Amino acid sequence: MSHDLALAEHQHAESASIDVFGFWLYIMTDCILFGCLFASFLVLNLPGAAGPDLKSYLNLRDVLLETFLLLISNFVFGLAILSSYKNSVKKVQGWLALSFLLGASFVFLELREFAQLAQEGFRWDLSGKASSFFALVGTHGFHVSCGLFWIAVMICQLPFIQTDIAQRRLTYLGLFWNFLDIVWIFVFTLVYLTGAL
Repeated sequence: MSHDLALAEHQHAESASIDVFGFWLYIMTDCILFGCLFASFLVLNLPGAAGPDLKSYLNLRDVLLETFLLLISNFVFGLAILSSYKNSVKKVQGWLALSFLLGASFVFLELREFAQLAQEGFRWDLSGKASSFFALVGTHGFHVSCGLFWIAVMICQLPFIQTDIAQRRLTYLGLFWNFLDIVWIFVFTLVYLTGAL
């Protein structure tokens, strides 16, 4: 009996290490993806490049609000992680729901920003400058939307899965959510603040 238990624990630990490796491999591929998008944006927005400048269309106040919503969403997600250590499923679900609402507000504001830019004449089909902006910011927004779906799934799964599995999944989701915040800080700095100059 103890041999079977030891074998099961070994298989569980091996499965967890494969999960960790797979998750970090995914994060690295996303780093490469965003690195390429940032490089394309910077090259296509060199001084003298053809196409309209982003600064004529920017509304930094709205972008700052988007930034605060995403950062606060990440902080609230951290509170969900802390609640998971106390085995309080209802509190974890509540914090996750609030984090979801803040992240969804971010996506809504970003989509509204895209619609306003297009209405004012800054569309993705105008130039390399414009298409690189929409590709970079849109890819980040798509990742946030995927994260929101993941949060919604976690909210539904939490009452039905074991505590150790829930904490591991929350940790992966938290790392992904933190990664998106880090990418957004680069987007905010290199795209919006530099674009406003």
